[in-house]
Order: sequence, then structure tokens, then C-alpha cells
Amino acid sequence: MRTVFLGTSEFAGGVLRRLAASPHRPSLVVTRPDRPQGRGRKLAAPPVADTARELGIELDQPASVNDVQARTRIAQHAPNVICVCAFGALIKEPLLSEHVMLNVHPSLLPRWRGAAPIERSLMAGDPETGASIMKVTAGLDSGPVCLQAAEPITADDTYGSLAARLEQLGGELLIRALDESPPCHAQDESLATYAEKITAEDRRLDPARAATELERVVRALSPHIGAYVELGDGSRLGLSSARVVDQGPAPGVLSMDDRLPVLGCADGALELVAVKPPGRREMRGEEYLRGHRR
Repeated sequence: MRTVFLGTSEFAGGVLRRLAASPHRPSLVVTRPDRPQGRGRKLAAPPVADTARELGIELDQPASVNDVQARTRIAQHAPNVICVCAFGALIKEPLLSEHVMLNVHPSLLPRWRGAAPIERSLMAGDPETGASIMKVTAGLDSGPVCLQAAEPITADDTYGSLAARLEQLGGELLIRALDESPPCHAQDESLATYAEKITAEDRRLDPARAATELERVVRALSPHIGAYVELGDGSRLGLSSARVVDQGPAPGVLSMDDRLPVLGCADGALELVAVKPPGRREMRGEEYLRGHRR
């Protein structure tokens, strides 16, 4: 089957690799333009652009996929299906009606529509999530679902570990959808929930919350975004691994008196297992304490 692939993120790059290894290898990859990144604000290509170049697939990075020029380039490849995964930009008419589009979404739709389904499922303490293949429509991840499969969430899953499994699952479901053309069924709107984009406030660990909730936030944002604890001087102590303990200091107090830094929470406390002090590399909590005590 002739395909074109639309995607941007590292997750989408993994799905692209699986698609390229199948009989449905895309003849064109469309992604977002290069953007400034990091402290130096140097232009950097989206992960999918790097993947397409590595795989030797024709690449287009239009300012808008909805422009006439971008749509014409897609049409020249005469795809039977456009495969979409974490593209990160709105696809509008008439492009929507010009092609059949299948989207790979890492959740069990209609739960966790939107930008951050993996993070939100971890934050919520969901026992499972999954991947869905759906037809792209004008709504936000609201199109008919063609295939779906569940994936358990373990107690030690981080974004990194869970995303890797969902990337593989989503890629396999996409190939199956292209092979079998299964019927698609409307989502139950009454069950829809939304995975809002991660904000700076989501990253801040608020000790007025329970330690179990904050530990889930740490795992949900590791390793790609990162949570942080606000220190007394207003600086931020990054956090990539934490552990819930029953006993600790008063809520909001960061104790440096034990073998690990411990943050008191409204219910329980949080041991800071791996931290990133401002302007420094990531280190174990014990190492951070040794430096703090000098």
C-alpha cells in the first residue's frame, strides 16, 4: 500500500522505523520545520526528520502542511493512506478530505485525547493504557477507532519505559491496520478525557499534595521533561527518580539529615533518589547530600 508519513516527535520516529520496515514503506515523510533549541537556541531538526534522512526517505518540512505547495507534494506521491503520529500541528481542510488518514495515538481512546497521553496516564495512576489507530477528523483525536490494544502500566514505569513499549505496540497496530483495513467505530464521547500539554506548573512538585501523587509526576516526566523541587532560595532542584516513604519532615520541608534528601508532603514523604542541581549534571541523592554538607 502506498503511504506518506506525517510525524515529528521521537515517539513518531520509532513508529516511522516500523512502517519503513514493512511492505507499506512511505515514499514521503512530512514533518515540522527545524526550530531553535537549547540554551544556544541553535536550529535543530525534529527527530522524525533525522529518522527519514537515516532511512533514505524523501523529506518535506513545510511551514504548514495545509499549504497548497505541501498538499501538492503529498498528492504527487498518490498515497492510499497518510499515516500520522505525533505530528503536533493542526491538519485542516481540504487536506483532511483529500486522503484517508490513520493516526497512531498512545492511549486507549477516548481516554486521554490530546498532547500528553502517556504523561497523563502515569500521573493519574492508571493501571493500563494502550495504543489506538483512528481515522483523522477535524476533532481532537475524536475520529473513529479502527484498532486498539492495551498495555499494563507497572509501578516502576517512567515515561521512557512506557513510551518505548507503546511505540512498538502502535507501530505493530498500524501495520495491521494497513494490512487488514478493519472497520472503524465511533468513540463514546461520554467517556472522553483530555491529556493537556505539560506546563511548568505540572513540573513543580507541590508538597501540599500526597507523596504518592508526586512520585507519579516524577516518573511521568522522566527522562524527557523533568520534575523539580523549589528550593528556599527560589532555585530549582531537578528530580528524575524518587521513592515514597511513610515518615519524613513537615510538609514543604526538605530534610538533608538522612542518607537521601527527603521532602515532606501532605501525606507521607518523598526520598529524592536522583537529582539535578541548578547548572550541574544529574547525580544520586547521596552525592548531592555530600556536596551540600561540605
